[in-house]
Amino acid sequence: MEDIHSYVTFVIIKMDNVQNFQNAILEGIPSNLPAKRDMSVGLRGESRNTPAPKRKDILRKDEKKLAIRNALRYFPQKWHSELAKEFAEELKEYGRIYMYRFQPDYKMYARPLSHYPAKCEQAASIMLMIQNNLDPAVAQHPNELITYGGNGAVFQNWAQYLLTMKYLSEMTEEQTLHMYSGHPMGLFPSSKDAPRVVVTNGMMIPNYSKPDDWERYNALGVTQYGQMTAGSFMYIGPQGIVHGTTITVMNAFRKMLPEGETPAGKIFLTAGLGGMSGAQPKAGNIAGCITICAEVNAAAAHKRHSQGWVDELVDNTVDLVTRIQKAKADKEVVSIAYVGNVVDVWEKFAEEDIFIHVGSDQTSLHNPFAGGYYPVGLSFDESNEMMANDPEKFKKEVYESLRRHAAAVDANTAKGTYFFDYGNAFLLESSRAGADIMAENGIDFKYPSYVQDILGPMCFDYGFGPFRWVCASGKAEDLIKSDEIAASVMKEIQSNSPREIQQQMADNIKWIEEAGENQMVVGSQARILYADSEGRIKIAEAFNKAVASGDISEGIILGRDHHDVSGTDSPYRETSNIYDGSKFTADMAIHNVIGDSFRGATWVSIHNGGGVGWGEVMNGGFGMLLDGSDEADNRLKNMLHYDVNNGIARRSWARNENAQFAIKREMERNNKLKVTLANSVEDELLDGLI
Repeated sequence: MEDIHSYVTFVIIKMDNVQNFQNAILEGIPSNLPAKRDMSVGLRGESRNTPAPKRKDILRKDEKKLAIRNALRYFPQKWHSELAKEFAEELKEYGRIYMYRFQPDYKMYARPLSHYPAKCEQAASIMLMIQNNLDPAVAQHPNELITYGGNGAVFQNWAQYLLTMKYLSEMTEEQTLHMYSGHPMGLFPSSKDAPRVVVTNGMMIPNYSKPDDWERYNALGVTQYGQMTAGSFMYIGPQGIVHGTTITVMNAFRKMLPEGETPAGKIFLTAGLGGMSGAQPKAGNIAGCITICAEVNAAAAHKRHSQGWVDELVDNTVDLVTRIQKAKADKEVVSIAYVGNVVDVWEKFAEEDIFIHVGSDQTSLHNPFAGGYYPVGLSFDESNEMMANDPEKFKKEVYESLRRHAAAVDANTAKGTYFFDYGNAFLLESSRAGADIMAENGIDFKYPSYVQDILGPMCFDYGFGPFRWVCASGKAEDLIKSDEIAASVMKEIQSNSPREIQQQMADNIKWIEEAGENQMVVGSQARILYADSEGRIKIAEAFNKAVASGDISEGIILGRDHHDVSGTDSPYRETSNIYDGSKFTADMAIHNVIGDSFRGATWVSIHNGGGVGWGEVMNGGFGMLLDGSDEADNRLKNMLHYDVNNGIARRSWARNENAQFAIKREMERNNKLKVTLANSVEDELLDGLI
């Protein structure tokens, strides 16, 4: 009887907690002013060891008044006297107005779809993804609404979060929520076939799209940096980049090792464990090498170690050399976090003649002066102090460090190391720092982007990219079932695939079969898989049938990284293997978002910035709920086909040979698709003309 009583008590408490959560969502901005929070500790009394860096003090006195005025417009006038002082303090202390007082008391995580108070499931699915992005286990700086990358924000402040969740709870299937850089402008009449949410982030007038512009207008509360999948509610934790990193590292070793030789006992050196970059050691383990990943923030390194994303911690180069020599001798597969600056490792290994097979960097160099990169020679705390109080001196330190960083890389590549830029703006910022990083022509970089060498020709040109899904039930058994379905579909496709994509198929089948064993779930029950349009459509179709039959207990939310075939225009990353002069144009990403919106996406997003920085990229993304209905089946076939093939068509028009093969194959598979094909020109015809 005691067991029954305990169970009944548990159920009642759980139901009460769900009801309290729902009531809080429905209230939105609270009717009574909450008490001011002590921000020296976390929301539930835990040590607050991951606050966002203090942002640059860039506003004039009149602009600071405007920032406070802008923040107060969310609240009734009777609160203004108290809140104005508090927001002024926040602006002075943090460089931003986060409205900490309004951070909700309930736990932040991806709840089952049925726990959200919503009039339509599509709205509930978006609420789930928002909360997942802000889950402390997922988010880099959850109190500041920063998901990853040092500045990738879901919202600018907590009032925006509260209002957005309230709007989503009220939304019908004939309304669309329009969001301006985190601000919910409101619900507008639309139709059942329209997206439920349209998101924009950082869409500045081009002449006002430089880093200091972003700092200024973000501080004013009128724009934000949404990163790639933070401000579009599609981040799934470090797993989201693990697969792409795994594919990249595997093929980097394939490029430099003799055929048949494995990466066991060979070194992959990189940096950055904070934010999303915990993916690197996990990817290295899957690829089967020794991974050394440097991280200057000891708290971030220990967090990734406790989460199982990295195997060991070492805090000095002497012990690191000893440990690596043993790992090489024993041909270990192991990941080691070096708690310190990666420049010291590059220099030490060159000095000790320890051969690095593959090298890269994944620090957040899109944000070099506000927490994305920490200069060698300064401690983590010293850097944070300097970037807040002497930003010009800090900028000089960053540039000096980058010059030294690039020189250390050069010293190792001279011995045969294969180094590539992992799309984090390392080469771009090093060039701005005056490092010896340019090729002989003075235009290109001496090292390739990983897209140029690996992912572009091997994956994106063929239509393979980071397809991802989230099980809305939150149940691990649903994720296991989805893995089984995806693996079965991929094997069936592989049996009829052409030779050109057999390697891609094999790598991805191996990945999905082993995904569960690698324990990559952080936050929501989510998975990522590189697939082309055929794979994405057939997998999604099978998921929808499984939801309809009850084999999967609740809906599945589809999405992708914006880092994909079609989603992103970025000359130094996603479109760095475009050579017809169009890599600086952004038509593709814009078309992707518009095209997805009227083909069935549940929500769409377009961002200025993400990955390589503000003003350097245009990112477009989507989310889609599979609820088991016939309508969802129609939407997924229509939208997923365009979402991929838009990018293949653009890459084909740029005369990328693999993309030309892929788009011709797709036109044979679908007679409604008709794409303009490029004619080749003989080089001899042009010689001597100019």
